[in-house]
Amino acid sequence: MDTLPLAVSGGDAGPLSAAELRRLYSLMVAVRHLDTSAIAWQRQGIIPGYAPELGQEAAQVGSAYAVDTTRDFVFPTYREMGVARTMGVDMVGYMSTHKATWHGGLYDPAASRLAPIQAVVGGSVLHAVGWAHGQTLAGAADGKLGVALTYFGDGASSQGDVHEAMNFAAVMKAPVVFFVQNNGWAISVPTERQVAGGSVAARAAGYGMPALQVDGNDVVAVVDATRRAFAHARAGHGPVLIEAMTYRRGPHSTSDDPGRYRSLDEERDGAGVDPLERLKQRLLADGTADEAFFAEALAAAKAEEEQIRTGIQALGPRPGAEMFDLVFQETTPALQAQAAHWREESEHV
Repeated sequence: MDTLPLAVSGGDAGPLSAAELRRLYSLMVAVRHLDTSAIAWQRQGIIPGYAPELGQEAAQVGSAYAVDTTRDFVFPTYREMGVARTMGVDMVGYMSTHKATWHGGLYDPAASRLAPIQAVVGGSVLHAVGWAHGQTLAGAADGKLGVALTYFGDGASSQGDVHEAMNFAAVMKAPVVFFVQNNGWAISVPTERQVAGGSVAARAAGYGMPALQVDGNDVVAVVDATRRAFAHARAGHGPVLIEAMTYRRGPHSTSDDPGRYRSLDEERDGAGVDPLERLKQRLLADGTADEAFFAEALAAAKAEEEQIRTGIQALGPRPGAEMFDLVFQETTPALQAQAAHWREESEHV
């Protein structure tokens, strides 16, 4: 499915160069290694919980690669570690979110252009549309608009908030790209049992917006689709919906047991070609990279994971008194007394 007008085909850049293809592979390897390591960290007690993205590396890296961090803003859910890594977010700060520090991470959303992780299903979609509408209210000229990129899954597409966000964005022509990672499962419920018609992209017609359904395991196709969507929105033509068809190869979270609702044979049949292997074979076939490059990319990913793990383990507990500095614009006398008490107690710890 591709209903995006051809006038914006190609987006802001031409075909990916050999250097860009190698960069995409390196990013995907870094994301894959950090993702699988984070599961081990949870088992080791370093972090209390994590939402894996095994199999979704191409969808996340490819879409985030199209972001212009000088003007765009990205609104993630709890499963967009690959997006954060591609955007250059400090990964110790990002992963500290999964350490359960109360304020949800240590990275700077304003500087990184990545909004705080959103655990409310569908919640980030509303925030993205609000920010995008703010761009039009600010009077940015067509072609210079900042674009909001918001992520959600096939399960979240059933939320009422998503309908409201899409309707508002379409009516107001807000520059926002709705990026659906259809990984086949809304926790334990397959897509066909909770998405009427089997396609989230098909719903876009009801809102009068163009849609793209793309192979979410093909990073090159994802980059192209996202760039086209960004070009459409940046030109003042309104929102676009992208549905990246991929597969969640692991559990929904580290507290989930996928064996309760699907078999290993079903996982193998549904997963298709591994996104990393797919790009690797393309690079080899084109002569763009060799085995030495792949070995170097893996070694770099392992070294990076070690640095991030060390950084997370070095984080101390967050002082509870921070709440009074970051949450309340104006504190009551009772809160002021409580804050003073907490600070006094922390000095004696």
